Amino acid sequence: MPLYLKNAPGCCTTVFSTGPSLSSQGKPASSACCAVVYASVTPIWMAKHMKPHLVVLPSAVQQCCFPRCTLKVILLVNWISICKRYCFVFALGYLTMCQITRVYIFDYGQYSADFSGPMMIITQKITSLAYEIHDGMFRKEEELTPSQRCLAVRRMPSLLEYLSYNCNFMGILAGPLCSYKDYITFIEGRSYQLTQSEANGKEDVKYEQTDPSPNIAVTQKLLICGFSLLFHMTVTKTLPVEYNIDDHFRATVSLPMRIIYLYVSLMAARPKYYFAWTLADAINNAAGFGFRGYDKNGASRWDLISNLRIQHIEFSTSFKMFLDNWNIQTALWLKRVCYERASFSPTIQTFILSAIWHGVYPGYYLTFLTGVLMTLAARAMRNNIRHYFVDSPPVKLCYDVITWIATQVAISYTVVPFVLLSVKPSFMFYSSWYFCLHIACILVLLILPLKRTQKGSIEQASIKPSWPKKLEEENVLGQNSYSTTNNSFNQKQEITCRYPALKQ
Repeated sequence: MPLYLKNAPGCCTTVFSTGPSLSSQGKPASSACCAVVYASVTPIWMAKHMKPHLVVLPSAVQQCCFPRCTLKVILLVNWISICKRYCFVFALGYLTMCQITRVYIFDYGQYSADFSGPMMIITQKITSLAYEIHDGMFRKEEELTPSQRCLAVRRMPSLLEYLSYNCNFMGILAGPLCSYKDYITFIEGRSYQLTQSEANGKEDVKYEQTDPSPNIAVTQKLLICGFSLLFHMTVTKTLPVEYNIDDHFRATVSLPMRIIYLYVSLMAARPKYYFAWTLADAINNAAGFGFRGYDKNGASRWDLISNLRIQHIEFSTSFKMFLDNWNIQTALWLKRVCYERASFSPTIQTFILSAIWHGVYPGYYLTFLTGVLMTLAARAMRNNIRHYFVDSPPVKLCYDVITWIATQVAISYTVVPFVLLSVKPSFMFYSSWYFCLHIACILVLLILPLKRTQKGSIEQASIKPSWPKKLEEENVLGQNSYSTTNNSFNQKQEITCRYPALKQ
């Protein structure tokens, strides 16, 4: 049964052939078979051609499937340029519907382990894979950034591969997100293969080291989980964030003590995230997933899909540094599907997307909109002030202490609505602080110039995770333009680009 593509009047070209359309008795094949073939072939063809076309079924199919009708599917827009967006809008829209159902029908204001958590992870995976397939199959090589080139998927995944990637037991509940190529590399057993370049430029698998054991890494992460859970069960409950808006507390406690309690209460709210993300990482490591090579001492690394770096979070000296090390895989997802592809205001668009993905509580939107101001203001101050304090070690130490205090207060101030969830308590908190940091950020943006740079430059950054400098130096791509703001993404590039045999 041939399927014809009509590019222009009077010009028909056979695109697919699925066998004869007539039975041995010369009668049309069954309507069901023709309909199934058309339904399965047409989307595949649409997904492999870049321009609008007119698809026409042969008369035999028309007669058996759609009597007295001529089926014509007119693509009014460039299908490939928007199909990834349809996937993105559908997945995010469905997630939003689920969030609305959970929040406003079942349990408003409650943190519960339900279907919305896995849906958030699956939404990340579906949209990431859609863009990776688009980059690998429908964009020219020179149009891709180095990170997109490394993660691009060069062939359409099978149904089994697709379902396995989205629904595997290791990450179905709490993630963390991983790229499709990293996952398939692990599934196919190529995670530990090392390659060397042949003299003629070809890459060949030379040897395979003994599979490194994740036991030490898993044990360490389980210990972190235990301490985090213990801290949450004991200390966190004695330091409720809601106490920051208590009338008696605000009326009787001095400003310095209010600042200290704000910081301590928000710090005490973080261990539950440490517990969940570290446990998810340990589960993947226990299954053998997450290996990222060896360090200079020969020790194996199991942080390919790690979602946080606690030490960098607690001792961050800039707003950017905190965001760089918090929920790393989600920040990478935001970078891949939004920041790199936004045509205008990428920082604002990325924070809005992050708010939508997190849910429908008003507090989320207040937090991320405040985060936009904080990020832009922190970037402006860093670009205009920091270089005056980095030459002398004693001066830099004082600068780091001051910026650590400012960062922790700013982070705590920003995320209070994220914890309080509702509009009224969130505005009660901000009004009790007279919106002072909002006003300060606006004044900074009005006074200090905000350098406009191309994506990928050293000032870009506010939302992208980073890794220590020693890991940056090992980045085989040598792309210093991303600086420390993009180093966690380079961990992905390192595992897929250091050993080209791991590429699809």
